[in-house]
Amino acid sequence: MFKTVLRTAPIWLIWIASDGFAQSQTEMDAVTITATRSPQKISETGRSITVIEGSRFNNLPVQSVDELLRYVPGIEVQSRGPMGAQSDIVMRGGTFQQVLVLLDGVKINDPITGHFNGNLPIAPFEIQRIEVLRGPAASVYGAEAVGGVINIITHSFHKHETVKKTEGKTTLALGQYGLVMAEGGVRKTGPKWNLSAGALSNSTYGQKLRGDNRGFIYNHTFSASASLALKNNWQLSLRSSYDNRRFAAQNFYTTFLSDTARETVNKFWNQAQLKQVKDGRLRQADLMYKSTTDDFLFNSNSIPNNNRSNSFFFQYLESKRINNRLTLNGGVQLDRRAIRSNDRGNHATHRGSLFGGGLYSYKQWRFSPSLRVDWDENYKGALLPQFNVAYLMPKMTLRANAGRAIRGADFTERFNNFNKPIVTGGSIGNPNLGAENSWSYEAGFDYIPTNDLRITFSGFYRDQQDVIDFVPTPYEQMPRRDNLVPGRVYALAKNIKEVSTRGLEMDISYQHSFAEAHSLNFNAGITLLRSTTSDSVPSFYILSHANTLIQGNIVYNIKQFSVAVNGLYKKRNARQAPAINAEITPSYFVMNLRASYALYNGSMRFFLQTNNLFDEVYSDLLGSRMPRQWTSAGVTISFR
Repeated sequence: MFKTVLRTAPIWLIWIASDGFAQSQTEMDAVTITATRSPQKISETGRSITVIEGSRFNNLPVQSVDELLRYVPGIEVQSRGPMGAQSDIVMRGGTFQQVLVLLDGVKINDPITGHFNGNLPIAPFEIQRIEVLRGPAASVYGAEAVGGVINIITHSFHKHETVKKTEGKTTLALGQYGLVMAEGGVRKTGPKWNLSAGALSNSTYGQKLRGDNRGFIYNHTFSASASLALKNNWQLSLRSSYDNRRFAAQNFYTTFLSDTARETVNKFWNQAQLKQVKDGRLRQADLMYKSTTDDFLFNSNSIPNNNRSNSFFFQYLESKRINNRLTLNGGVQLDRRAIRSNDRGNHATHRGSLFGGGLYSYKQWRFSPSLRVDWDENYKGALLPQFNVAYLMPKMTLRANAGRAIRGADFTERFNNFNKPIVTGGSIGNPNLGAENSWSYEAGFDYIPTNDLRITFSGFYRDQQDVIDFVPTPYEQMPRRDNLVPGRVYALAKNIKEVSTRGLEMDISYQHSFAEAHSLNFNAGITLLRSTTSDSVPSFYILSHANTLIQGNIVYNIKQFSVAVNGLYKKRNARQAPAINAEITPSYFVMNLRASYALYNGSMRFFLQTNNLFDEVYSDLLGSRMPRQWTSAGVTISFR
């Protein structure tokens, strides 16, 4: 029976889509700030955008924020382990380096490696909503915004609440393989101060991996924030958070039999924002400092890699509504990134940019041009334009956009394995890498026939030059051989001359309340992609994305009872690593289930959850085995 379900997975999910599904947002045409930094309805942006309410974390069978994103249409999360162990975020067929992740408009992307971009320094309790923008946004946010932008918006930084109240919740779950999951927080609001704090912890000794090793995870995130209402509509917001992840990393980065790696990554995040919204004008200044430590041990006989990085970021934004038709915005960004490493050496780079744009309305038309002048020590100057247009009709919006994006190499791509005395295999950095450059073009529509239903469709094409990826390269062709072994083959960071990606996306959202305490929400989408590359030797990540990706979730509530299901089907290029008996299968289907029952007017809710319901054997990346069926149970207590 289960095999029949697996074989018919694509048909099953398309049936869900045809029936409708719940967009994770409270209204079908929500207001977004991510597309242009000025508040706009989604239908007016000319972009494909999804808004996810932070409360979805409580309703779906997920245990970390990256797992929540895994089931959002258009986002491919390539996980190396469960519950936030490590996840690469991919959009529109790009690499994991080509998605920009923001926390309240400030870049999370790590200078050590994009593998850490999914290490989100925020507790779920503090998240007000997540805005997902598909396609380039480099003119608005800068480098790395190639395939899309994920902007996590928190309660404290979003809008100061003046109503005096205290609310909170706590969740505790226990499960197989020694799983202990704890999550919760408390928030207090009032006329002057808003205070908030939250935590998320996932601990397990894990399922068995190759050999006698286990996929253990000990991940903990703590965050606290405050906002202060000042005179003349000014608001000061502050946040400090700490994210600690210790996990088995066996075959996360190599397919060697000797790889029994373990890794510990710590991130300390500090952020301040001062903003004023008054008389159609926004003024905002952001300051961020973060430090990341990464300790990686390949096996018990190797020398640990110790990487220490820090980032300093400042930006000033200003937006002004000139009249009912025209809004202008602009700003400046300054960025410094540095690393101290026994493996990659000691380096620092600086970046600065000026940007500006506008929103212009003419009858049913909405135009959003923007332009950025970007300077980086690695690739010097760059001019990044973007143009979005939307045509509004009573129930449908037609939209199109085009833009340029750029990305420079991170410290791992430039200097990995440079300082070790002898390197017998693995990835080798290349300090002579050029910057990636791409142009993207998109057209589509949003159709909202009723208040409950939304259908979106997009077609896009991205033309890229000099895309950075690791390519198998024999010793004789390596540009630097100081610490390499003759006769070996290495993975050298190279610029791939030409890469093109074309794709289609369709999302359908449906949410309906039949009666009091009786509702049904669907959320599903399909993404079809095709990428080609000029390089005859296959690289590691450029073609690792799914060619067909179908995702969805269902939440059904009736009185005290609730059931939630999410799932995804992925079809991709098959790969094998016989040395470690690993493979990337041509396709897989995974479904997760949570059933819950509420007591005391919903203030206490007991739940039972099973991940990988059909016990699928699969991996997102070659060698990194994902967990099979895993069951847990717990309780959530809320107060207000």
